[in-house]
Amino acid sequence: MDINKLSLRELTSLLIAAEKRRQWLASRNSIASVRRKVMALATQHGYSIEELFGDQAAAQPVSKKRSPRRKPSKVAAKYRDPESPRNTWSGRGRMPRWLAKKTKYGRSATDFLIPGLAKPTARKTSSIGKKRVIKQG
Repeated sequence: MDINKLSLRELTSLLIAAEKRRQWLASRNSIASVRRKVMALATQHGYSIEELFGDQAAAQPVSKKRSPRRKPSKVAAKYRDPESPRNTWSGRGRMPRWLAKKTKYGRSATDFLIPGLAKPTARKTSSIGKKRVIKQG
């Protein structure tokens, strides 16, 4: 934060917020005193800190563990380059360069479909799979 660029109003509100934060921090009890009070309360009711919190210490916050991110599943290839059979594409994600280059020069992506495996991947703007109503009259 560059305070040289703040206006008078912004500086005043920053000072007020800082003073409120300072007063709040000064009014808090120390961690050691809160820990003593918690231990005294636990023993007063007949418990130990280990019984209440298990193996974790009372001062350590409970952290949430993130679940591992699920890996995307593998999908069979739908498109193959006839010139280089190693070039394949599943139809998911961004179109690969080899296919984009060939479709740029007038060929269709359906020309590169692997026979017998799948239908072409429809795009949002594509008319593949959309029903069309034709009015007669």
